[in-house]
Amino acid sequence: MIHDVAIAGAGPVGLFLACELRLAGVSVLVLEQAADPHAPLKRLPFGMRGLSVPTLEALHRRGLLNDVAAAQGPAAPHWAHQARRPGGHFAGMPFHLDQVDASAWPYRLPGPADTSMAVELESLESMLAARAVAMGADIRRGVGVEGVEQSNDAVSIRTTDGHVHARWLVGCDGGRSTVRKACGFEFSGTEPEFTGYSIDAELAEPDMLRLGRHYTPTGMYTYARPGTIAMVDFDGGIFHRTQPITLEHVQRVLRRIAGTHVTLTALRLATTWTDRAYQATTYRRGRVLLAGDAAHVHSPLGGQGLNLGIGDAMNLGWKLAATLRGDAPDDLLDTYESERMPIAAQVLDWSRAQVALMRPSPSSRALEAIIRDLIDTTDGATYIAGRVWGVRLRHDLGEGHPLVGCSVPDFALSDGTRPGERLRTGKGLLLDFGDNASLRQLAGRWEDRLAYVASGAADTLGLSALLVRPDGLVAWATQDRPDPNEASQVALRWFGEPMPAHAPALAS
Repeated sequence: MIHDVAIAGAGPVGLFLACELRLAGVSVLVLEQAADPHAPLKRLPFGMRGLSVPTLEALHRRGLLNDVAAAQGPAAPHWAHQARRPGGHFAGMPFHLDQVDASAWPYRLPGPADTSMAVELESLESMLAARAVAMGADIRRGVGVEGVEQSNDAVSIRTTDGHVHARWLVGCDGGRSTVRKACGFEFSGTEPEFTGYSIDAELAEPDMLRLGRHYTPTGMYTYARPGTIAMVDFDGGIFHRTQPITLEHVQRVLRRIAGTHVTLTALRLATTWTDRAYQATTYRRGRVLLAGDAAHVHSPLGGQGLNLGIGDAMNLGWKLAATLRGDAPDDLLDTYESERMPIAAQVLDWSRAQVALMRPSPSSRALEAIIRDLIDTTDGATYIAGRVWGVRLRHDLGEGHPLVGCSVPDFALSDGTRPGERLRTGKGLLLDFGDNASLRQLAGRWEDRLAYVASGAADTLGLSALLVRPDGLVAWATQDRPDPNEASQVALRWFGEPMPAHAPALAS
């Protein structure tokens, strides 16, 4: 049997991509090396992941947002007892919601996904796995990829359980990706400056450590009761995955960084990480593609990794499905790399900038003081919020209205629906606020790939029509009377040739 797509890795990125492909009717096989999907590091306290606005929008557009919200659990947020509600942080420096000026983003509208949310990684994976299986994906656990060979029309994958064959292979198998290495992808970037530690421990005297995040002359640590500690040791990353993590070692590092003779009586859980920032120089080699951490790695500062990977999967899924169907424009799959590589490069630089502020040096402390003052202004807080939340995210889709390349606003349509709900079929969307016969006719030519919605809205933001890709990005928008020929050219660009049976001349 040959599958349309094989996916290496059953983490959130691989599972979300499997759901996207099944939505388009593509046969999917997911190979996961780990036999057991459950792991302590996927659960609290270290398994919590913040979800950015683009990720929440992706979940909303696929009908998954309510399930994710339900998986949050009843725990109170960390800011519940603070006088001011923080909206996030940059290198540990918080910005507050009361200083963020939302008018800086004139094309955003309030909606179900216009919020902040955090979810336990294990809960998110379980939900996505259940959805993927219900949609018909085949998930095989305990089956790792060992080698890859490809021809002009297929990929042969050697696994720990024999050979499998697929028309395409997507490596979603993490920062140490076997697929990336087996297929010769170049991985380049900057080496680590520190070893980061996340530990859950028992302390003989818990009050010896100050609560919260603290920069010190030798590093940085964060402490939350009863024994959750994160710390950064600027050792060049030499300890990461090179030696066992013992109680004695962790205690020695903690004493040096915190500058206090704290004693650990037990080490319940510990892991290390670094600020290594690397990116594949191409996301595709023949019939093999990369997504998520297989394509880019960076420090977990700011929690951008999961969100970046979900964005990859949302961008890739519909393009790969259209390529398999045979109705994609010739270069559609190439736009996955051209659109997503710059986004990842921005995130890697965002991570590097935070590391620069964390270095235990007088110059970094001086720079931190300046950045802290800037964050405490309306302009500074708004800028940081736009980056951290992802509301300033724009893909380069060419010239046109400022909304082109941005997420479609979640208009409250007159029929009681929203674009997010209308995108759940996996088709594109032609929103027509003026019920133009020419646009209705245009949509009919691509009716297998494009849904037409003629409706008013509570607030149209001054727009008369928009063409939206299946991933929710605006491909075309106008405030004037829609030009059907202009819209048709954009539709050709993203949806390929129209169905032959529906090609009458467009009305003027």
